[in-house]
Amino acid sequence: MGRAEERRARQRSGRGAGGARRGGIRRLFTWKKILGTFFGLCLLGIAGLVGAYFYVDVPEGNADASIQSNVYKYSDGTVMARTGERNREIVGLDRVPKAVQHTFVAAENKSFYTDKGVDLKGTARGVLNTLAGKGKQGGSTITQQYVKNYYLTQDQTVSRKLKELVISLKVDQRYSKDDILAGYINTSYYGRGAYGIQAAAQAYYGVDAEDLKVGQGAYLAALLQAPSQYDWSSATPLGKELVTKRWNYVLDNMVEKHWLDAGERSSLKFPVPHGPKPDPGLKGQAGYLKEAAQNELIRRLETQGLSHDEAKAKVEAGGYTITLNIDRKKQKQLEASVKRQLTSKLDPKARQVDADVQAGAVSVNPKNGKVLALYGGAGYPEHYTSNATRADYQAASTFKPLILAAALQNEATTQDGKPITASTIYDGTSRRPVKGSGIGFAPPNEDDVDYGPVTVQKAMNKSINSVFAQMGVDVGMDKVLKTADALGMDAKDLQAVPAQTLGSMGASPLQMAGVYATLDNHGRKVSPQILKSVQHEGADMDLPSAIGERVISREAADSVTSVLTGVVDDGTGAAVRNSRQAVAGKTGTSDDNKSAWFTGYTPDLVTSVGVFGEADGPREVKGKTLRKGSQVSVSGAGGGGRVNGGGFPAQIWADYTFDVLGAPSEFDLDTDMGAAVAPPPEPSPSQSPSPQDSPSSSPTPSPSESSPSPSPSSQTPEPPSPSADEPSSPASPSQPQPPDGESPGGPSQPPEPDLPQLFGGGDDQ
Repeated sequence: MGRAEERRARQRSGRGAGGARRGGIRRLFTWKKILGTFFGLCLLGIAGLVGAYFYVDVPEGNADASIQSNVYKYSDGTVMARTGERNREIVGLDRVPKAVQHTFVAAENKSFYTDKGVDLKGTARGVLNTLAGKGKQGGSTITQQYVKNYYLTQDQTVSRKLKELVISLKVDQRYSKDDILAGYINTSYYGRGAYGIQAAAQAYYGVDAEDLKVGQGAYLAALLQAPSQYDWSSATPLGKELVTKRWNYVLDNMVEKHWLDAGERSSLKFPVPHGPKPDPGLKGQAGYLKEAAQNELIRRLETQGLSHDEAKAKVEAGGYTITLNIDRKKQKQLEASVKRQLTSKLDPKARQVDADVQAGAVSVNPKNGKVLALYGGAGYPEHYTSNATRADYQAASTFKPLILAAALQNEATTQDGKPITASTIYDGTSRRPVKGSGIGFAPPNEDDVDYGPVTVQKAMNKSINSVFAQMGVDVGMDKVLKTADALGMDAKDLQAVPAQTLGSMGASPLQMAGVYATLDNHGRKVSPQILKSVQHEGADMDLPSAIGERVISREAADSVTSVLTGVVDDGTGAAVRNSRQAVAGKTGTSDDNKSAWFTGYTPDLVTSVGVFGEADGPREVKGKTLRKGSQVSVSGAGGGGRVNGGGFPAQIWADYTFDVLGAPSEFDLDTDMGAAVAPPPEPSPSQSPSPQDSPSSSPTPSPSESSPSPSPSSQTPEPPSPSADEPSSPASPSQPQPPDGESPGGPSQPPEPDLPQLFGGGDDQ
């Protein structure tokens, strides 16, 4: 065989071998086998999905997706403050307009109301993109996005996407479409730190979700695709163009689905959102308002069977929208009045005492109990303790009207059996021993003034200690404290001793505003209420009425009001006298000028103002260390002398009240006594006080007997309560020591701030 033939033979042999190999491949990869393998894989996938469906259950909700803030609002709906880790308020779908609901469906998932909760094509595309490292690409349904937000995480993994698919199928079967849509719009992030539609509505348009317009809803729905890129305030020109296109896309889809009329659609203009605003914080008075509202809410939850700690934990968990009764206009005016009449006159650099001055005030509508304004102090973070709600300073002579109320309510009589009325005559001699008490008590009047025989009306006008000390014993201190507690003071656990007649118990401006509001409301109990409404996760909470039952008779309450008009017209409250407006009120100044008060009212408004001395910082005073926060005298504040209730407190009250009141009004009183009716005649100098002022039950004394007589030998004199500027008398071993650790030598010794104050000071001029 020649070489040519041999080469041809090898070539023929090679073609045969190659053909055999190619034929073998065709036999191995036939169409039947390829289709069989494909369907086999599909069956395996379906089997895997079926297994996953039974294996993967709907998990507990993601804790982060449930975190909410508490939102505090003024009475007009303006947001005052937000608290909590996440700016979210969950709202029910019934609080979102139907057209706004449809904007989200039109933007994300037009088939939402009819699909089974999943988009297999979109999910497959998402899985392939994840495997290819292309990140967050590929569509999904609203149900799937809700599942991702609430049940899973934002991780981009194949296993997470498969779980999303299975859980979405189950969620769609388990919950209604409305439930799913509500979950979606409440868990989604909209930018500007806003989670959920309610927070987004406030962040972009300054309205609640229920007040959104369809165009605004379409913008919020468009935002979800790219919150940062589409935020109009910071978007690039391209970003603005893209979000505008998406906004139009949303509205066009709504027209297509017959959710929006074409004519209305054509009239809509792009609703440019306002710029971002700083989150409302707790600076200034907002911190005190939030604290008062939160504490009132906690007390309300306690009435539902929760312990204090449980109630507090529930509130702090968030989800509450809390609207206060606070009137923004009145709140600003109260703050301005405190500044004009007090803080602007203080110079802490020049006078140490000016740094120690604190003020608190509360204003209440007596007809409905709404707290309309509250001043708590310098503001957060300078001073965290609210002077409006603190109850650690003596009420002083603002307590005296409650003694008269108890006398009238109980139809009490003097020691000689005469009814106690506005015209009853008492001995106003300073340091006159009280008769009828098992405990000796002989309190001084302010500046140790002897008034001699005076009517109850004048005693109230001039705040005469000796008269009300005797009246308290005449009524019975247990009855006085019972009446005080019924009117709104925390007096249940107080010791029923004569010293309490001078207001030695602690009280807050909030408490005193409620007490006087009850008098103003003709004896029906007024419990000041700062909460206007409370919603928790979209549900309204029932709130009790601030107006309760009658706790004293109308005649008793109206008679006290009538008498208190005399304090303003002819007494220590002259600073608030107004020729056009009827005013009733009472001043109060505690021992050593540590607190000064004016609580007053018109027919429509009650306001209690307190000025308190609180050590601004630790310091040495005559060899003793005074701690920060200790109670100290405010004498000399503002460059003046003694600070009493007729000074700064009354001036603040008048500046505020006459600024916010409308047309003048008159008290509607059911009484025949007191200055508002006809002031009783003043006793003549020769007129003697009633026999109750005598040391015995002898007949009516002669004029010479009007001066105080020694107490019965069976009584041990109780140490007198010091007036605002005079030293204490030595304490009886059977009685508590003088307030604040004052030595028998008087208030020149530095006070011990934590000792109870059991003696009230003399009162005001």
